[in-house]
Amino acid sequence: MVQIDHRVHVALGERAYDILISPRLIDEAGAILREKFPGRRFGIVTDETVAAAQLPRLVASLDAAGLSHDSVVLPAGESTKSYAMLERVVEGLLAAKLERGDLVIALGGGVIGDLAGFAAAITRRGMDFVQIPTSLLAQVDSSVGGKTGINSPHGKNLVGAFHQPKLVLADLSALDTLDRRQFAAGYAEVVKYGLIDDPDFFEWLDANLSEIFDGGPARGEAIARCCAHKARVVIEDEKETGVRALLNLGHTFGHALEKDTGYSDRLLHGEGVAIGMVLAHSFSAQQGLAPGQDIGRVESHLKRAGLPTTLADIPGELGSTETLMAAIAQDKKVQRGALTFILTRGIGKAFIEKNVDAATVSSFLETMRAK
Repeated sequence: MVQIDHRVHVALGERAYDILISPRLIDEAGAILREKFPGRRFGIVTDETVAAAQLPRLVASLDAAGLSHDSVVLPAGESTKSYAMLERVVEGLLAAKLERGDLVIALGGGVIGDLAGFAAAITRRGMDFVQIPTSLLAQVDSSVGGKTGINSPHGKNLVGAFHQPKLVLADLSALDTLDRRQFAAGYAEVVKYGLIDDPDFFEWLDANLSEIFDGGPARGEAIARCCAHKARVVIEDEKETGVRALLNLGHTFGHALEKDTGYSDRLLHGEGVAIGMVLAHSFSAQQGLAPGQDIGRVESHLKRAGLPTTLADIPGELGSTETLMAAIAQDKKVQRGALTFILTRGIGKAFIEKNVDAATVSSFLETMRAK
């Protein structure tokens, strides 16, 4: 019997699934998958970094359970979320003669989860897939909710599909292989849940920050609370026509910064989100919506986690304000050319603001660049 520390159910009717959170789940994956998906074959999609650290564990587990499998191993990094790599995954699944009733396993962080999930959505007009997220960011955010896709030269995540996984296995022991920068980048998505509508969670994170980073029991609890929060939002608004957009707090600014830095190691996704959340609070305060002291509280907490909080923290030269605004104009929340931002009235009081004036945002960014 597999020991499960935390279980979160995503109640989506016939497409409902569980998120299992425990150490050593990769080692138990074969037994879990054999019981849940008898008679299936599996196509594993991963990247070179995760393959070195985690793929042998998964292969051994699948072999021990007598499950047939093939693997597609891709380069690591945000640039892998591309048309070229999507083609490589789809053709790899087809070359392995995986059938529509078989399953794709996304073994990796957010990049692999998004890419493999999208490949599953379109291969043979739709295959089932399982998420085995190996980064903190993926465990608390991108592996849950069915958003899949790739980046376009025009912007991040502009090509994709909503395609829910059949199961999520969040192995806490996989996080032990992350360096502090990668873990901190994922932690930005953890903080986001407190800043959206749960100030008590933000206070809890502030009190338990060290234990979360050190791998104590608070780490698993934090991940479970984030997953439960996201599950509630996804159940209410699966296709992001309403409240699910709140989960993009900090992302409009962050995605523009990621594009400007070439989706490179200059700025990891979570680092862009961290800066973006500070900018969202600062812009809200500038507009008279939020108390100025909350900016300091958010910035201080993110700094304690080792995250960048200002534009000046990004290494190298940033593009012009016009370039950043062009990226913001491609944001998925734009409606009929009008900008939509997730703003805030204070910690835990985020809201969706439509028809935000572009000139006001541009002027704000000019001010932030000068700091």
